[in-house]
Amino acid sequence: MIPLLDLEAQYRAVQEPLERAVLDVMRSGAYVLGPPVAAFERDFADYCGVAHAVSVNTGTSALHLGLIAAGIRPGDEVVTVGMTFVATVAAILYAGATPVIVDVDPHTYTMDPAAFEAAITPRTRAVVPVHLHGRLADMAAIGAIADRHGIMVIEDAAQAHGAEQHGRRAGGFGTVGCFSFYPGKNLGACGEGGAVVTDDPRIAEEIRSLRDWGQEGRYNHVRAGFNYRLDTVQAAALGVKLPFLAGWTLARRRAAARYDALLAQAGLRAPKPGGREHVYHVYAVRVPDRDAVRARMLEDGVATGIHYPRPVHHQPAYADKVVLGGPCPVAEALAGEWLSLPLFPEITDTQIATVVASLTRSLGDRYAEAV
Repeated sequence: MIPLLDLEAQYRAVQEPLERAVLDVMRSGAYVLGPPVAAFERDFADYCGVAHAVSVNTGTSALHLGLIAAGIRPGDEVVTVGMTFVATVAAILYAGATPVIVDVDPHTYTMDPAAFEAAITPRTRAVVPVHLHGRLADMAAIGAIADRHGIMVIEDAAQAHGAEQHGRRAGGFGTVGCFSFYPGKNLGACGEGGAVVTDDPRIAEEIRSLRDWGQEGRYNHVRAGFNYRLDTVQAAALGVKLPFLAGWTLARRRAAARYDALLAQAGLRAPKPGGREHVYHVYAVRVPDRDAVRARMLEDGVATGIHYPRPVHHQPAYADKVVLGGPCPVAEALAGEWLSLPLFPEITDTQIATVVASLTRSLGDRYAEAV
């Protein structure tokens, strides 16, 4: 079986230093906000090219606290996309704001800047572009629109660790950038984890307080906060993995380029290339009769995935809690056609060729071009 993701292969690559680091934490007795947390935060801030990184327990918490620290309050509107994981919208709701959903660009699958601008109202306080699949949104256009209207930019960079645009890395474009370290992410912990990055020292200090019950000093609770701390074991694991991230990113890009070439040979169009703007957390193609194609590929021993089969504004738990800022035909079409192919740093050329051969057989003479 060719898996969609192979975390066991990654573990083998880092096994010795990872186990040593975790054992050191267990022996230290410092399990919450210990020294490895501060060390990882310094290293991750340097990696992202920002002044501050504040770790938290999940990527969802990163978005939640990033919105609060940026000043989002009940009654505010926050523009984002429906083609994302539900956590993006949930975090806006946690902050008491109203999510306003706009469509994505048909070529990049990230926020359509024109749709964002059309959705702005007097209540719009922030925009949350999602760097979907590891590709950066058009931050130049989105940032220019936000600046014209006095709107804050909160990046959902949960899938885009290390993606670059105009000399900046993901997380360095907005007021804050929010990351997830869920195990399957390009930089993943051995459990849950997240971080907020920013150049604003006030925001960084507020998030440090908010993640730890609103404390500033022991038992001095100056604001209503949360228990959103990253545990020390996860920080130690992330500290071990971070130096490997550049190599893993290169391997993902090489694998994506190999997919591009083989799909072209088969007469199928690959997703639009992303260069350094894309770190290929997901490699998705558009196909008709997706469920049937997926079932046939599974018979060939090829696992696939779907990211995401239903836009957030069509999810039963959220449909009545969001506002549509305009029609979303692109997102709604993608939801029914996307098929995620196996991609991880350790994937081999032989495995990629097997995946493409299986996809071609499963499609027969019918396919939808990825645009």
